Amino acid sequence: MENVWFSAAIWVGLALVATLVAIWLKLSTALSEIVVGTVAQLVLGTFVGAEVLAGRSEWVTFLAGAGAILLTFLAGAEIDPTVFRRKWQEATVVGLAGFFAPFIGCAMVARFLLHWGWPASWLAGVALSTTSVAVVYSVMLELGFNRTEFGKAVLAACFVNDLGTVIALGLIFSPFTSRTVLFVIASVIVFAVLPIVTPRFFRRYGGRVSELEAKFILFAVFAMGGLAVWAGSEAVLPAYLIGMVLAGTVGNDHVLVRRLRTVTFGLLTPFYFIRAGSFVSVPALVAAPLTFVLLFLGKSASKSLGIWPTVHWYRYVGRERMYYTLMMSTGLTFGTISALFGLNHHVISQAQYSYLVATVIGSAVIPTMIANAFFMPTHLLPAETSPQEAVASGGR
Repeated sequence: MENVWFSAAIWVGLALVATLVAIWLKLSTALSEIVVGTVAQLVLGTFVGAEVLAGRSEWVTFLAGAGAILLTFLAGAEIDPTVFRRKWQEATVVGLAGFFAPFIGCAMVARFLLHWGWPASWLAGVALSTTSVAVVYSVMLELGFNRTEFGKAVLAACFVNDLGTVIALGLIFSPFTSRTVLFVIASVIVFAVLPIVTPRFFRRYGGRVSELEAKFILFAVFAMGGLAVWAGSEAVLPAYLIGMVLAGTVGNDHVLVRRLRTVTFGLLTPFYFIRAGSFVSVPALVAAPLTFVLLFLGKSASKSLGIWPTVHWYRYVGRERMYYTLMMSTGLTFGTISALFGLNHHVISQAQYSYLVATVIGSAVIPTMIANAFFMPTHLLPAETSPQEAVASGGR
């Protein structure tokens, strides 16, 4: 019988190593966890055994899935409703341009240059159409742009971009049956009722040591996730929308958000990202590096062609325009979620999954490094704000 506590110690130990690496190298922790998962599976698989991490065991699968659900919920809850209402037109146009250009461009690269089948090509388009709210938000918070109109506009556009990815993943790869109709009807009702019921429920029964608010949110996202899986979709899809409709309630409660982030980032998401990284086949990447290069160039070029002229239309110039474009070119969370969805549902092979995740990782690192090194619009930052002060004022 498997000793689950030794297995858990290995996973948490890897998460600790990944966090230290992220601190030392000033990287996103999620990115570091994916890389550590890839290296750990390669090393441990070579010297101990391929199944030492037990990445496909039921308990790891559940914790990883719960991490993905809560992460997508928090991403939706981070959107500031006031800013989104003020910047909705810009966010919608830039976000949709940032989705459709790489969605079509990367799908065509996969189909006609890499000769993948149409389902795998469309999945590649979905996975590489994303932007990374996690990466962009952390950069904006660290540097102080989260307090500027510029930073808020970029975050709002990222939300629309990822919303397009979520919808496309559901529409293209989920079977349309009577269960789908019931799921859509139930979702519309839940999304309409939650913003009305939740704040009243929290005011009457919340604020106790029993953490009723967290249990309520977990119930909502797990119940809708279960309904999504029953309908043949993916559990993370409704979580993003629940976070969005509750952004005014949950997003403004910094104590609740901090508690949810503690559970999510402290325990659950390491299982998701390390597990995702452990499925990357390093031998497949070494055998065909050109595939990675074509996919990365396809995403970078198509993202830029879609976003750069759109951002220019809204009168961003010089460094602002390039920084906006490069930040929107990042990808991480929803890219790996989409790729893992394709792998789990046999839309793509293990090798194709490895290429996609490697491309997603590259898009999280390279555009961010270029943007911060050469195109940071420091003139937009508040004069009194330093990166350290920005982190302290953010509070989460």
